[in-house]
Amino acid sequence: MSNYKSNFLFRCLLIAFLLSLNIIIFSCSSQKHIISINYSFKSNTNEPNYNNLDYWAAHPFKKDPSDNIPGDLKMEIKDSIADVFFIHPTTYTDMNLPMGWNADINDVALNNKTDKSTILYQASVFNKYCRVFAPRYRQANLKAFFDGDSDSARKAFDFAYKDVKAAFEYYLKNLNNGRPIIIASHSQGTLHAQRLLKELFDGKPLQKQLVCAYIIGLPVLSGYFSTLKPCEDSTATGCIIGWRTFKEDYNAPFVLKEKQKVIVINPLTWTMDSTVAPKELNKGGILRNFSKVIPGVVHAKIHGNVLWVNKPQFFGNIFLKTKNYHIADYNLFYINIRENTGTRIKSFLKKDATK
Repeated sequence: MSNYKSNFLFRCLLIAFLLSLNIIIFSCSSQKHIISINYSFKSNTNEPNYNNLDYWAAHPFKKDPSDNIPGDLKMEIKDSIADVFFIHPTTYTDMNLPMGWNADINDVALNNKTDKSTILYQASVFNKYCRVFAPRYRQANLKAFFDGDSDSARKAFDFAYKDVKAAFEYYLKNLNNGRPIIIASHSQGTLHAQRLLKELFDGKPLQKQLVCAYIIGLPVLSGYFSTLKPCEDSTATGCIIGWRTFKEDYNAPFVLKEKQKVIVINPLTWTMDSTVAPKELNKGGILRNFSKVIPGVVHAKIHGNVLWVNKPQFFGNIFLKTKNYHIADYNLFYINIRENTGTRIKSFLKKDATK
């Protein structure tokens, strides 16, 4: 057992002591290494250099939107006992392809958009228990999803994945140091996360370091992995968690065409049970106002290959007309995911300590 893991009990006792003194722990990162975010960088090769913090949308050695917490959680204590490698969704959405099929790694506006949307609203969910690593990568344009069978689209996704894999391999070699790993993603990020898990974790030695994978927003076929299985409950580790969120009673045409079983975990119960999980189990969502936690924002039920929820309950929801809640896959269950991250990491460390 590594020194890191053997110190887990000591860390818990230390936290209890600090709590008694009302001391708030903000980060395990050494402050002298923290730098501010920079958008004016320029890669002469147009390739990301992951030795340079500018090519990380989130990194524990710099201040970035993933460090933020909702105002309602300002007294929360953080303890980074694992790492999350987060792969952000598509933010290159102009289907006129102004940069070609793949994004320019140096684009200031796009990097700013990524950070202030997905890194803030999604990657931040993990910052209570994890150091957050989220690479910038030359993501495929949104058009690739609507033209998925074309050679151009396939090449665009392959090109994007090359960066994601390079970033993870850099992280693993230089920054991980044997710490437990969570893989997390959304939408296009999940496309790349599945491939990364298949190539580097599934039935490989690295699987022993995997706490779990929250790979959300795209279908994850039940038979895609050889040894990685769906998480069966809230404490399971080394397993896969996925869902796609729609308004109840809505059957999306593209979902109806799906022939294979997809992994769907209910984030209010962390099971594959198809009964309705009442809104009372929803500890809080984060919508447009990042500072405000909204308890009971939705209930949730697994329906076939997707997750059905009621129309989110918040002031102004009368204007919400969409029935596909893809953009809120994380937001609607923000606190539940946040707490479950800690549950699974502690379960992972406890199991490892008994080996």
